[in-house]
Amino acid sequence: MYKNLAATFVAACCLLAAPQGAFSQTSLAKVAPGAEPLKVGFVYVAPLTPAGWVHQHELGRQAVDAALGKQVQTTYVENVAEGPDAERVIRDLARQGHKLIFTPSFGYMEPTLKVAQEFPDVKFESITGYKTAANVAAANARYYEGRYLAGIAAGRMTQSNLAGYVAGFPIPEVLQGINAFTLGMRSVNSRAEVKVVWLNAWFDPTRERDAAMTLFNQNVDVVAFHTGSDAVMVAAQERGKFAVAYHSDMRKVAPDAQIVAVTHQWGGYYTARTQAVLNGTWTSGSVWGGVKDGMIRVGDFGSKVPKAVQAEVLKAQKAIAAGKLHPFYAAQAVLDNEGKEVIAKGQTLSDAQILGMHWLVAGVQGKVGR
Repeated sequence: MYKNLAATFVAACCLLAAPQGAFSQTSLAKVAPGAEPLKVGFVYVAPLTPAGWVHQHELGRQAVDAALGKQVQTTYVENVAEGPDAERVIRDLARQGHKLIFTPSFGYMEPTLKVAQEFPDVKFESITGYKTAANVAAANARYYEGRYLAGIAAGRMTQSNLAGYVAGFPIPEVLQGINAFTLGMRSVNSRAEVKVVWLNAWFDPTRERDAAMTLFNQNVDVVAFHTGSDAVMVAAQERGKFAVAYHSDMRKVAPDAQIVAVTHQWGGYYTARTQAVLNGTWTSGSVWGGVKDGMIRVGDFGSKVPKAVQAEVLKAQKAIAAGKLHPFYAAQAVLDNEGKEVIAKGQTLSDAQILGMHWLVAGVQGKVGR
């Protein structure tokens, strides 16, 4: 997850696409009898909840345990604020003998790099960061691909033609998601619009809920969100509205409200990187994986979503995986919501342009950061 540092993404264009299927399977190495297990640490930016951002990374940690068994000893620390607290916790894990540490939050990037200088024999994985070092790798997922697919479902399900979007911070990852969601909606419903509410927080269930309720009071009948809890889903369930689950399947708390879930799958990547440390083959680098790599998946449709809509979304997901559909390809010129052309007709945004995105597409009601 990103912190509010929109201007720092110039260097992010060095992120590389992951090889197709790169993290779907892992070849397990044998551990010498009597060898000490590899200690692997995870730092979580919010409390561990039954669904959401931290939950998905916890599933990734559990996948490492399941795949590698006695070869590893994993530890996690939850609800660690970005900044000095993160630096302290990361340093403590290194001092405790953890030889691989995953730090999945953008605001952990600088603390991770600082601690890595002090522990050159420890490997670090900066998840959603973009800076690397000899012992620091970076990885992120193409969340916008899932957002576009969810937009297709939302565009089919809305009756008011007005969707809501509860957003954390106005940084490129979030803007990518809002824009892709809007483009997905408008690909099947040209009258659709999206109203954005900025929270300037990642995890604040009370405010997330309040924002959703405000949107519902403004004729929104389907809502998406880029925050850390399931509060928006709960609000939609209470109000009889629709919502797009993010990070995790949230049908347990919103069985009637959920139309689809955009889920992040970290287990394959975490297991592969841990295995590389065990094998002695770990190297620094950057990965930006998406649908084709198994890092993003859309599914878990709600019971009220017609089979035809489900099939349409899944067909589009296959097209993205095959490289036949790109959310930021312009069949016609794409304008931002101030009337400026941002994607020329027949063009597709480059990774560098996507990573540096700082505009809202036509159809979005709102401004960047307001």
